[in-house]
Amino acid sequence: MKKQPIAALIYDFDGTLSPGNMQEFGFIQAVGKTPEQFWTMSDTLATGQDASNVLAYMKMMFDEARKNGISLRRESFRGFGADIELFEGVREWFQAVNRYGREHGVIVEHYINSSGLKEIIEGSPIAHEFKHVFAGSFMYDDNGDAQWPGMAVDYTAKTQFLFKISKGILSSRDNKMVNESMADDKKRIPFNHMIYFGDGDTDVPCMKIVNMFGGHSIAVYDPANERKRKAAEKLKRQGRVNFHTPAIYTPDSRTFKVVCAIIDKIKADYVLAGLSK
Repeated sequence: MKKQPIAALIYDFDGTLSPGNMQEFGFIQAVGKTPEQFWTMSDTLATGQDASNVLAYMKMMFDEARKNGISLRRESFRGFGADIELFEGVREWFQAVNRYGREHGVIVEHYINSSGLKEIIEGSPIAHEFKHVFAGSFMYDDNGDAQWPGMAVDYTAKTQFLFKISKGILSSRDNKMVNESMADDKKRIPFNHMIYFGDGDTDVPCMKIVNMFGGHSIAVYDPANERKRKAAEKLKRQGRVNFHTPAIYTPDSRTFKVVCAIIDKIKADYVLAGLSK
């Protein structure tokens, strides 16, 4: 056995760590639209073409940027990411959880699993906290300009990244190693060492898989949004998540207490498994 268990904390981004969609903190305003206008146009495009909502919003970003003379380069996206609003306590959350894990003999790693854009997340104030970011992205030409979607991540595509995290694969494009058979005791992070954070229906497949294999899922919600609170309560009532909690990440929050208790359980289960050999 490893000397210490590794706990993977896996987060959706929009609505989970941030109260809005990441495109709403600069990009949409830069192309002269309101969030309502942009998302209505995107949804209309997806419906009319019977297409992926994720690919539709990526095309809308591409088209609207070109129409308004905005360069879509990696650094442009990262610039928009710098202005992302975060829920209370998020900036300090990672170090606090890492410290708790360290004090209790558990290595804590943080991952993003998002239908948003990797390039925007990489520009956010918390980008350095993640071992890896799994999210949508563009492909770029030799001049560094976005040319085409490179990775589109919808609610079912997100599930593949759970298996990649479990096996220690950090490539979004890999479709070989992730499907190779691997004994549970050889996996870098077993599913029962995972904690999945999400805020809505698009996270349900990931939540269900983590739960099914012995991990824990947490539905978080904007404490200022009654509709979100009811949605999280419904997920808990339906048994799709283990816990629901306000998206407050301070050391005195319910979120922190729940995660610390799960870390304690991961360590206890790990010790017991060792004693049973």
